[in-house]
Amino acid sequence: MRKEEIISILSDWNFWGKGLDTGRERAFYLNRILSFLEGVEKVISVYGVRRSGKSFLLRQVAKELSEKLGRNNVLYVNFEEVRFGSNEIKMLVEIYDAYREFIRPDKKPLLILDEVQEIREWERFVRSLHEKNEAKLIVSGSSAKLMSEDLATLLSGRDVPIEIFPLGFREFLEFRGVEANSEKDVIIRKFEIIQRLREYFEFGGFPEVVLEGEEEKKKAILRRYFETILVKDVERKFKVREKEKLEFLANFYITNVSSPITYTNVSKILSLPKKTVERFSSYLATSRALFFVSRFSPTLKEQERAARKVYSIDTGMSNAVGFKIFENYGKTMENIVAVELLRRFSTSPTVKIYYLKVNEKEVDFVIKEGLQIKQLIQVSYVSSKDEISKREIDALLKAGEKLKCDNLIIVTWDIEEQIRMNEKIVKLVPLWKWLLAYNSDADLRKM
Repeated sequence: MRKEEIISILSDWNFWGKGLDTGRERAFYLNRILSFLEGVEKVISVYGVRRSGKSFLLRQVAKELSEKLGRNNVLYVNFEEVRFGSNEIKMLVEIYDAYREFIRPDKKPLLILDEVQEIREWERFVRSLHEKNEAKLIVSGSSAKLMSEDLATLLSGRDVPIEIFPLGFREFLEFRGVEANSEKDVIIRKFEIIQRLREYFEFGGFPEVVLEGEEEKKKAILRRYFETILVKDVERKFKVREKEKLEFLANFYITNVSSPITYTNVSKILSLPKKTVERFSSYLATSRALFFVSRFSPTLKEQERAARKVYSIDTGMSNAVGFKIFENYGKTMENIVAVELLRRFSTSPTVKIYYLKVNEKEVDFVIKEGLQIKQLIQVSYVSSKDEISKREIDALLKAGEKLKCDNLIIVTWDIEEQIRMNEKIVKLVPLWKWLLAYNSDADLRKM
């Protein structure tokens, strides 16, 4: 491709050209990326489920840095742009050469390579520029292959991974025009916040869905997302031939969110080979559309043998796609808490999330930091203390005793108080308050 053609394409995507719509600002992620750009000489890898808002966020970074460094010193490339017509590393080199020749950056440029997994051997190009200290680099993609474990191998530990999630509840309220920035705001708008929580329950936090006004269109968008993820991020990426089996498994999982599963049982239920279930489950987790939480156990061998719990990255998607004959608000509520915990501790590599079984009684979430159990959480869709089952409280107390943890919480629909039993305190916290009380970088010790 001629360099003039490349520049013509790039001008549609860059602020030295026609500029771009940057969408609604997501301040937490934007500030986090900007702080890393100033503080470390590493490649920033931005990943997350498709349509979670990565591209708009990177455009916000491009705009911010264009104003700070000068427009010519920022290059944004989206590799889903069909006009490039090639997915070979040579295309990357040609783009960069054309940019250097025609735009002429006058200082070390920032290169933002969006959906870079579309280019074969892209990591060689990125590693070369980074080793020569020739540019600051941000790479992004929809695949968990851009997670730290994989990228650390590709780039020899030269990356800082940042996962982008669909909107958390605080962000959701901002997008819906509801202020909840202070305790006063929350008190004044409590009933509106709870009303919006119902909407968040039903339709989730994908930005486009949140901004869409019509319910049927929201559902259609969510179904399309799920189909696109299966096709682009699983079937094509992993060259899956048994597409019907993959879709069957994906629909089974998204119908059974917040439920324990074993590959053996799923294999029997769906009449699929166990190895196929294992392989397809791994692919689905890589897409970030679904994730699995292991059972807490003192040994890795027991963890691997035990049932995992499956969750959707967005309750809107599971509601729109999953098969339902009745509403199960308890399962949806547990899924929301699971995603929020994943979001909250995505920047804390020493924090792990599990569930626990104690004498056939279940504790929904065990939060482990390093060698210590920091918190135990039950999720209960109840609106009065009397509705909380003794079984749930007993499970929490026994788990606390077994794991030497006194930080015991039951996330409820709308109850806030404390229960004292056996010289232990169990805190009851309304879901809306729990979701709003802490940002994504919350300190475990303040929970």
